[in-house]
Amino acid sequence: MSLLKVNTRDNYMPKNFISNKDETVRMFENDFLEALSRVHYTVPLYIFLPVIAYFLYKSIQFSLSISNIILFILIGIVIWSFTEYSLHRFIFHFPAKSEFGKKIHFTFHGVHHDYPSDTKRLVMVPTVSIPLSILFYYIFESIFGDILVAPIFVGFIAGYLFYDITHYAIHHFNMHSKFWLVIKNHHIKHHFENPGLGYGVSSPIWDKIIGTDFSQKK
Repeated sequence: MSLLKVNTRDNYMPKNFISNKDETVRMFENDFLEALSRVHYTVPLYIFLPVIAYFLYKSIQFSLSISNIILFILIGIVIWSFTEYSLHRFIFHFPAKSEFGKKIHFTFHGVHHDYPSDTKRLVMVPTVSIPLSILFYYIFESIFGDILVAPIFVGFIAGYLFYDITHYAIHHFNMHSKFWLVIKNHHIKHHFENPGLGYGVSSPIWDKIIGTDFSQKK
């Protein structure tokens, strides 16, 4: 029996299964891999807030003006926003056909749609977020250069943290303000109305621009 076996929906439940409890399913037979697949929602803050502080310091050290630092931080946030939409739409919801593809899809995102209230699988695990952040850093460095990459990366990581914590809050915090209710309702529709629409989690703006938003007629 393989220690690396990944469970999928077909292994243990009927299609269209959704749990509303704070529970999950075991995905890996290997205990170490199973532990790596779950994380407390505050962990990304401990990892990436120091990263933001470091690159903000680097931005100041490079003698960039305050206005330029703010401008490129905002650019980084916009880049993250589009990255969030693209990852969710084209990676997390790719139409898997093979059994291997279905396992990969379930591991990365399908389990969240089956267990949307599982507190330990609502933010990105460090084994994924850290390598991805390193990859994006070097991509940005090659495009923007050694100096501008610092404030852009600050905005990018800040946008990522906002996404992760917002995602957790949508599923577990009571929201009352109109701003947060718009974001929450948008994502809840993605889960329970149509998973083929509403790919923006921390903001519905790209869904509106690209045309994957929910119909206002409903």
